[in-house]
Amino acid sequence: MRFMMIVKASEESEKGVLPPDELFAEMDAYNKELAKAGILLDADGLRPTSDGVRIQYNGSKRTVVDGPFAESKELIAGFWLIQAKSLDEAIEWAKKAPNPHGPNGVTNIEVRRLFEAEDFTKGDAVDRKRQLQEQSKQN
Repeated sequence: MRFMMIVKASEESEKGVLPPDELFAEMDAYNKELAKAGILLDADGLRPTSDGVRIQYNGSKRTVVDGPFAESKELIAGFWLIQAKSLDEAIEWAKKAPNPHGPNGVTNIEVRRLFEAEDFTKGDAVDRKRQLQEQSKQN
């Protein structure tokens, strides 16, 4: 099962303030531990919402809205994508992560399971999704 461990943004991360070197080193060590365990699929941080846009959908109309997104309460600052045997295992790994906002920071890491092709009923669209997943694994 694949899980995304989602790091919530802070006021500092939304200002584009990068973590101190010590925290980068802790994150690097944690990422190496995930990789050594064979469960790390991807991990990265996101630039602040001031560097992003949202596409708002209203029926068939699309509107591009420039960041920052101050009205949002739970922005995302980064993520890990892991392969775990269960939600309990994913939770245990998330609990081992360094605090993304420093030793005294207050934040959440949200753990959510990704849908897999097997979760959907069979059909052409699901078959194409499986094929795309297999192709991406080979690249």
